[in-house]
Amino acid sequence: MEIFSSYNLIIVASLIIILSFWFNGIAKRTNIPSVLLLIVLGIILQYVIKIFVKEPLNFLPALEVLGIIGLIMIVLEAALELELKRDKIWPIIKALSIALLGLLASAWVAAQILYQFVPDMSMHSAWLYATPLSILSSAIIIPSVSGLVEKKKEFHIYESTFSDIIGIIMFYFLAGQMEGQGTSAAVFSGTILLTIVIALVASYGIILIFQEIKSQAKQFLLIAVLLLLYSLGKKLHLSSLIIILIFGLVISNMKLFFGGRLKRFLNQDRAHQIYHELHIITLETAFVVRTFFFVVFGITIVLSSLLSLNVALVSLLILLSIYAIRFVVLRVFMGSDILPQLFIAPRGLITVLLFYAIPKEALVPGFEPGILLFVIIGTSLIMTWAMIKDKRKMGTMLDALDAEFEARDEAYETEEEQLPEAEPDPLQDEDNRPQIT
Repeated sequence: MEIFSSYNLIIVASLIIILSFWFNGIAKRTNIPSVLLLIVLGIILQYVIKIFVKEPLNFLPALEVLGIIGLIMIVLEAALELELKRDKIWPIIKALSIALLGLLASAWVAAQILYQFVPDMSMHSAWLYATPLSILSSAIIIPSVSGLVEKKKEFHIYESTFSDIIGIIMFYFLAGQMEGQGTSAAVFSGTILLTIVIALVASYGIILIFQEIKSQAKQFLLIAVLLLLYSLGKKLHLSSLIIILIFGLVISNMKLFFGGRLKRFLNQDRAHQIYHELHIITLETAFVVRTFFFVVFGITIVLSSLLSLNVALVSLLILLSIYAIRFVVLRVFMGSDILPQLFIAPRGLITVLLFYAIPKEALVPGFEPGILLFVIIGTSLIMTWAMIKDKRKMGTMLDALDAEFEARDEAYETEEEQLPEAEPDPLQDEDNRPQIT
């Protein structure tokens, strides 16, 4: 029997999606990230494949494609949920500042650690390796924080999205310097501004054109256009993820972007229908792509690399630096209420994707991929512990409130029982009422 027959692949793919849906249910009940369960599933499949296939298979091209599409879908999914209102300005600025400072400080410290402990590591290469390890994973955070209070949930969506975008821009800027395509900061800033202008023009154009398309099957056409814009932007060395982010913000905040004279060009009903359908398609596509990405990543993991003492030492130092820096930044911007936000700092899809995008000129043979795996699993487990603890704390608080309300009800009932009976009103007694003759 052929192992990789069409029907066998369909069966395996279907079972993976079903298990992923089940993992999401487990995640909601236990706060264990479904990503960890998908990675474990991939590791199990790795050993199953080795039993039937003697020659090693190259999954890296599939991992890269899944990572790129997953990244686009996740950022688009996050942008579609962001509302731009006046009362949101300060939370957005705060989240942006925390994401930026946290990323730069974490990357700097991680680069120093890698430079000191990894053989033949130059400082520039250290920065390239450190940047993916410093980016928050919106692929893990956004599905995991749904149970938090609205204010904290909103903060994590903003922060992780900004961390993704800024981290990717920073990585490709450093990669361009290494590949000899380096540009000055002024030129790079100009490129960012150009990308924003192109993104705004493209966003307005896409919405105005697609609202006139009467065909029902146009959502995947829209996604194809976005994928095309992203890929062309990468070929032109633009920050393509900004195009996806701005399009999501424009279509989710059409009243803001189509105000004044532009309002007459917008068909409200059709535009909102496009937004609603796109939101559903993006959510479903991100779920499927995220599922296969982390399963394939699990298949490619080399568990033996975790047994190295050097890997453990470097990884632990990086983990300590992540939470020490995060503690300081959160305390400065958010005061004392920093739990469980302090421990919600997982690394994931973008970390893996950028790691495989490191230019050949910057590759260091002495770097152990186990560091990547150690940090991803470590940050996810710490987040799991913090979320479970927060859930128990919230449950305890709710139980205490329920007990307090019950005690108050009992006290009110007791007081009512102890009140003396009111003396009868003589006027209410018919025999004592004055008779009118």
